[in-house]
Amino acid sequence: MTIHVPHTTGHPALGPLDELIACPTCDGLHRLVHVAPDMTARCRRCHTVLLAPRRGAMTQIVMLAATAAILMIAAIFFPFLELQAGGLNQRTSIMGAVLAFSHAGMLPLSLAVAAFVVGLPLARFVALIYVLAPMALGWRPARHAARVFRWSEWVRPWAMAEIFIIGVAVALVKVAGLAKVTPGPAFWAFAALVLVTVLKDNFMCRFTIWRTLDERTKS
Repeated sequence: MTIHVPHTTGHPALGPLDELIACPTCDGLHRLVHVAPDMTARCRRCHTVLLAPRRGAMTQIVMLAATAAILMIAAIFFPFLELQAGGLNQRTSIMGAVLAFSHAGMLPLSLAVAAFVVGLPLARFVALIYVLAPMALGWRPARHAARVFRWSEWVRPWAMAEIFIIGVAVALVKVAGLAKVTPGPAFWAFAALVLVTVLKDNFMCRFTIWRTLDERTKS
């Protein structure tokens, strides 16, 4: 069920700032209302989702983040692709693809690929587990949980695992006519990782997490 949050002009007399919420898309200011679990509150101006609490969402996010971390580790160490052409057989892994850019003065590009495709996504999964696991168990937030969650949100646009798998899919279409391409276990692990990440983000209501962090820290 969807509800629309009451809109406000943002006049100072409307009350404390913690009773207001701003739309992340159009910056429209709204009065904060109670939203029951499994309901959605949208911006009256642009209909962006503002609040979408779900029952057991933190537990589900922790489980999905742990699954994604395991898939990422598997994708790093297992073969990613196998190419066969002209009697030659070549296997490569994700780390092999990263190290392929480390020659001829392209080491910065190699480090950037490693950071954006492997390092940051894996670090975000671990950060989410660190922040949400204690609260999912009903405990107080872990030390510096707010800072860790803020960092994970700040680096979210730079964690490009999804972009990587899309780029690989496009490359496979072009290479398929020149060589026989066989996806390895790491390819399917990475594809599953992308799906799990999308599902995790769908369960996440960031405002609810921030409010829970604030309430549990003060209690």
